[in-house]
Amino acid sequence: MQATKDFPFQLTGPAREQAVARCLNVIRGWSLTMPAVEPLVLDFGLGRFDEIGEIEFWIANEEAHGYCGKFLFVDDGQTCPYHRHERKHETFFVLKGRVRMVVDGEEKSLSEGDILVMRPGQRHSFTGIGPALLLEVSMPSIRQDNFFADERIGEGGVI
Repeated sequence: MQATKDFPFQLTGPAREQAVARCLNVIRGWSLTMPAVEPLVLDFGLGRFDEIGEIEFWIANEEAHGYCGKFLFVDDGQTCPYHRHERKHETFFVLKGRVRMVVDGEEKSLSEGDILVMRPGQRHSFTGIGPALLLEVSMPSIRQDNFFADERIGEGGVI
């Protein structure tokens, strides 16, 4: 699965441009630079981006070599919805801000510098407590390995 403009469940048009501009303004305020890639502005097909969504900057998704790296930005109160992966193992590092993670029903608060390892099968979501930027280092992102609790996402909850 490559990160492209054609990736499903993205915002388009002026709403997308406003979201990217807002995100990049926050990131510049942190004196950080994002990679020169086209960001994915995901609303997961629910049309509620300010509540349920995230912006992803993919550095690599090397299926043949077994790794993926991306930055994940969530605004204050914005949530990446509760989901799990059957195959993907992930490690999250909070670069800036704070997030509330829910892992298998248990809530955790993570701050700058915190690391959280997510094994395959663990259900998880994260919400910005103020804007937050995470680094995800993981196995490759592949289709049909994203299982969301909200079955309105994808095809019956599967992307």
